[in-house]
Amino acid sequence: MNFTRRHFNKTLLKGAGGTALLANMPLACGMTNAQEKKKLGIALVGLGSYSTYQLAPALQDTSYCYLAGIVTGTPAKEEVWASKYNLPNSNIYNYQNFDNIKANDAIDVVYVVLPNSMHADFCIRAAKAGKHVICEKPMAVSVAECDAIIDACKTAGVKLGMGYRLHSEPYTQEIKRFVSEKTFGDIHYITADAAYYSAGNPNQWRLNKSLSGGGALVNMGVYAIQSLIYGTGENPISVCAQEYSTRPDYFKDTDETITAQFEFKSGVVGTMMTSHNVRANRLYASCERGWFELDPASTYIPLAGRTSQGELDFKQESQQKLQMDDFAKHILQDSPNLAPGEMGKRDMIIVEAIYKSIAEGGKKQVMNFDSKFGFGG
Repeated sequence: MNFTRRHFNKTLLKGAGGTALLANMPLACGMTNAQEKKKLGIALVGLGSYSTYQLAPALQDTSYCYLAGIVTGTPAKEEVWASKYNLPNSNIYNYQNFDNIKANDAIDVVYVVLPNSMHADFCIRAAKAGKHVICEKPMAVSVAECDAIIDACKTAGVKLGMGYRLHSEPYTQEIKRFVSEKTFGDIHYITADAAYYSAGNPNQWRLNKSLSGGGALVNMGVYAIQSLIYGTGENPISVCAQEYSTRPDYFKDTDETITAQFEFKSGVVGTMMTSHNVRANRLYASCERGWFELDPASTYIPLAGRTSQGELDFKQESQQKLQMDDFAKHILQDSPNLAPGEMGKRDMIIVEAIYKSIAEGGKKQVMNFDSKFGFGG
């Protein structure tokens, strides 16, 4: 087999196939430790506040990936970011020439951090360019768009991950351990709240349904849905939901506050609340032999947790750093994908069921998930 070094590295980064190739390649090929531990170059698509204040700083501390490029629709940001992060002009793109990223071997992963209605377009274009994809939550504005993203990544043979940072941080992982090991016995009741008070620009894209696809539910509500699922180790089988609005002049186009009640196959009852009009951030579960709680449960650091046995205390560091390193290790080492695309699709199925319940006056909606819609490890 006659491989150039560039072809070898490119094959290695394609996931399982590359991992198998590496396992069977004789040591005489000259593969060094440095090459095995190659950092992946990540390009951020969309340079809003999350990229600016969370992702880009986190990428300065990651061990398995680094900030290699940017994609922005604002020319003024190009020079600022190039200077701050020492980015070459060849790694700076706009939304029009984005597809040229296909020829750039310095960029291995594209992280889509755009308004929700643009996720599908740029995730699919990134996959067609042969780049692995991280999609910020929510995955898209419909289940159909989620399917299109998943299919595009499978066709291109690239990895797909969701920007679900909490699956990589220790407090959430401890909750998962409680559930899998039945530390407190069977769970009887679980509740999750994820909300903040919005008083900013009424013209922001999150309040524009054509850009956001929804309001509090698709923004903060995804955290509450996730909390209920990894806090029980189950996907819900039904949901009833209600919507409330106390500031209709401000929330003209999107939902303000939503409550929902879930049933799980085991008999667990769950409730959630999400809002852009109140402050709340909590996960609580009442169990057979005690209880566990995170409060706050889904903010950036610091998180806090306690149980009927005492306080939880873990080292806290950038969740975004941990998340992006975990995805890079999934590509480089074939470690588990903690937040695969199927998880994003599952959550959008639940979102659509909640909106349908509201539209039908709170009528119960039944949901069915097969094994590929797992609980996130």
